[in-house]
Amino acid sequence: MKIDWSFPKQIAIALLVMLALSAYPLMKYGSEDVVHATLLGGVLATLNVLFGFAAIEYSFDKSTTTFFKYVLGGMGLRLLVLGALIVLFIEVFHVHVAGLVGSMGVCYCVFLTLEILFIQKKISIRR
Repeated sequence: MKIDWSFPKQIAIALLVMLALSAYPLMKYGSEDVVHATLLGGVLATLNVLFGFAAIEYSFDKSTTTFFKYVLGGMGLRLLVLGALIVLFIEVFHVHVAGLVGSMGVCYCVFLTLEILFIQKKISIRR
């Protein structure tokens, strides 16, 4: 199994771009709580997409059933874990809600787009 490292590189670049674009507004206008919550949301979304990458790489050359179990089933499981972590951080640790959910939402959308493009690229190469 040969791992395609182009996707983690794209994630790193996207993360650096989002960090660069948000650094000034966060430091200028955000409180310490907002900055920490925003960074936490980015970390959670990044971990989520990296687990998705692992599922794709593991299951890609296997049967279609296995691929869908790992990718789609894993997506559902990852969403449940993210939901539980959001509740935990907000209710138990009192993390700033808008910072956490906002940054996680933006990162999640960007990463999901890259994930879909990565799967399409892998499928087109295989044909």
